[in-house]
Amino acid sequence: MGKRLKIARINAGLKQAELGVRAGLDEESASARISSYENEVHAPDFRLVRKIAAVLDVPEAYFYAVEDELAEFILQYHRHRKTYRAVE
Repeated sequence: MGKRLKIARINAGLKQAELGVRAGLDEESASARISSYENEVHAPDFRLVRKIAAVLDVPEAYFYAVEDELAEFILQYHRHRKTYRAVE
């Protein structure tokens, strides 16, 4: 999860602290906690993953896919679905 979290955060143009605060973490510990998740020292619970995914606009499943190819497919599907819904 850590590598994908970092990639999604960087792609969103957010710093660790900003992501943490937007996901509801305490401002004092937000950066350290996101860092610990990116470095896979700790793992967030599913409730926090849902908040982080919402901030980063990625599906939760993107973080849990075992294979990178599947994670990328999940992300592409999410983007396609958003685009398709916008056209309707």
